[in-house]
Amino acid sequence: MLSSSPFHGGDMEDRSAKYRAFYAQLICAAARAADPRIEEAFRTVRREPFVGPGPWSICLGGHPYVVTPDDDPAFIYQNTLLALDSARGLNIGMPGAHAHWLSGCAVKEGETVIQIGAGSGYYTAILAHLVGPGGRVHAYEIDQRLAGLARENLRDIAHADVHDRSGIASDLPAADVIYVCAGAAQPATEWLEALRPGGRLVFPLAPEGMHGGMLMITRPDDDAIWPAKFLSRAQFIGCAGLQDAEAGRRLAEAFARGWESVQSLRRKGAPDETCWFAGEGWWLSTAPAPTPTASVQPRADITQA
Repeated sequence: MLSSSPFHGGDMEDRSAKYRAFYAQLICAAARAADPRIEEAFRTVRREPFVGPGPWSICLGGHPYVVTPDDDPAFIYQNTLLALDSARGLNIGMPGAHAHWLSGCAVKEGETVIQIGAGSGYYTAILAHLVGPGGRVHAYEIDQRLAGLARENLRDIAHADVHDRSGIASDLPAADVIYVCAGAAQPATEWLEALRPGGRLVFPLAPEGMHGGMLMITRPDDDAIWPAKFLSRAQFIGCAGLQDAEAGRRLAEAFARGWESVQSLRRKGAPDETCWFAGEGWWLSTAPAPTPTASVQPRADITQA
């Protein structure tokens, strides 16, 4: 039931802008985001359309949801998870974590971005702000209800579009960045093939229910050895089609041994003594690629999306 709000009209808009400016500054400071455009994006994009009418269910990762007492927008400008469907654990992810990951993959103006797992479109709008009108964001959301919400929420952003289907497909457009918001036991071959040279894939190597890591992989000119590094630990709802219980068990063991040492992804050759984890047709190595990835300090304290 919608609680009546003591704030109306212009007063509500003024309060929202004030909260948004502080929220953007706070989460970008916590994420150590070096690019001022990331703070600008979080300050500019209103969350209200993407969370729906209040009161809202909010939580810190791993804790029960708490329902806000009313629809004061102060409650949605927090570094917390915001429920889209609390029964299924579907949320708008932790903004501080996303600010860190977006800083890591360095989205540039004019680039083409594929987002896998758009939800209601909040981070699609953030990505669209970062690439600007000269860029493009193709968002994929397999949940029909959420895809409909995202399409409605993004209707005024001409350079963002929403596809209500899986983002694991052979017809993905060529992209400079692929930003995945659903956990997977492996990088989809279709994602790797859609990347342009120099393109970055950022995805949670974290099967459903597992505390994994947000891995960034950069496509080199030579397809054999890709620069790779974990930006932080991460846990997401699972990506349909990329779940593997046995891989999840082995990944949990690998993360228990440490994760900061990963430096490359190999798509050819047998795993050697530098192997951190081996999947089917790919493996992660602690040895560097010929062209190392950009220097982004990994964060152990950022986990939830």
